[in-house]
Amino acid sequence: MRQESLPSTFFSKNRQELCQLVESKSTIILFSNDLMSRNGDQYFPYRQDSDFYYLTGIEQVNSTLVICPDHTETALREVLFIDKPDPDKEKWNGSLLIREQAKDISGIENVFYLEDFEGLIPQFLMQSVNIYLNSNEYPKYNSQVQSKNHRNALILMQKYPLFSFKRLQPLLISMRLIKKPEELGQIKMACSITNRSFKQALKVLQPGIKEYEIEAEILAEFIRQASDSPAYAPIIASGRNALILHYIKNAAVCLDGDLVLMDFGAEYGNYASDCSRTVPVNGRFSPRQRQVYSSVLKVFKEAKKLYIPGNSIQAINQQVAEWLQDEMVQLQLLTKHEIKQALPGKAYMKYYYHGAAHFMGLDVHDPGGKEIILQEGMVLTCEPGLYIPEENLGVRIENDILVHSNPIDLMEEIPVEIEEIENLICSLK
Repeated sequence: MRQESLPSTFFSKNRQELCQLVESKSTIILFSNDLMSRNGDQYFPYRQDSDFYYLTGIEQVNSTLVICPDHTETALREVLFIDKPDPDKEKWNGSLLIREQAKDISGIENVFYLEDFEGLIPQFLMQSVNIYLNSNEYPKYNSQVQSKNHRNALILMQKYPLFSFKRLQPLLISMRLIKKPEELGQIKMACSITNRSFKQALKVLQPGIKEYEIEAEILAEFIRQASDSPAYAPIIASGRNALILHYIKNAAVCLDGDLVLMDFGAEYGNYASDCSRTVPVNGRFSPRQRQVYSSVLKVFKEAKKLYIPGNSIQAINQQVAEWLQDEMVQLQLLTKHEIKQALPGKAYMKYYYHGAAHFMGLDVHDPGGKEIILQEGMVLTCEPGLYIPEENLGVRIENDILVHSNPIDLMEEIPVEIEEIENLICSLK
């Protein structure tokens, strides 16, 4: 990591909170992420499993956490396993954590090397009835590659069939939904870096520029500001490309008279930000572009007010869709007759086909259902949009909002008003 880690007390408190949620006589086992093969002998840059990081702060591959809250031997109530340092390998890939370093980062007193795991696991389980294992339960997650948590869960369930195996994910979801002060600090820093990157992108914006050249400015600023990486693959979609929600080719030429939709966010200390802005390539919105953008901006401003305790993503999505549908009538995209003829509450889907909110934090799409009642301290996106194929026009505005009785826009410093954007583009030339 390019930043100092969160204090070990943060991770210790998370483990203590988790122990209060599991049943008595339980063992909790979590595994770090794998290194993912890129090609040949190359790997993708390593990113720790979000849940493992949340409970340990450890960024190193080949790590395992075991928690036995009720174990009679106090040394076995909380144990971290890490790779044993190897001087020969370290000449190539750098030093591994020693036990004392792992202890300082995680707050875990008892650190063993991974080679001891198989021998100690029976001692963890001998006083347990339940084994809690973790897996990715995000509804839209559909990977062809099994995670280490998934693979090892299958092994443990086969090796110890008489235990009661339980899902850890619902407990971790409930914990991660409400952000602690330390987490909000990381998210705010990610948002600040995203702000600077947006302004850097506007410096190079002009007709004839390639989408990937804009992306390059954003990513370069991320690195300059000590971001770990983008929180997701940046979307730089000009003209008709903005109609594709997850357009990541970023290969087209930005044409005079078009808008370019930029959806991007820095990651800082493993915490994500998520921003969308739509700006004119030549620095000035056309009259029609102003109309459409103003409609989305109007809904965006009203939608932010909905991020209050007691509401839900489901309710926010429904209200935003209704407001956008009203705007479609004003923009002469739909008639009231067409709305009546469509399936109930579905007419808007012709020009708006995604939700307005999702949870975020350690993941840009943090786990959590749309029906969950919002509580103070949760962080979600607010992202209304309009997509008009007949006009090769797509507009989306997105900020990250902290749920509060008076919702807090964590990206309020990033320009969003038409005049503000036009003036900023002009001033940066």
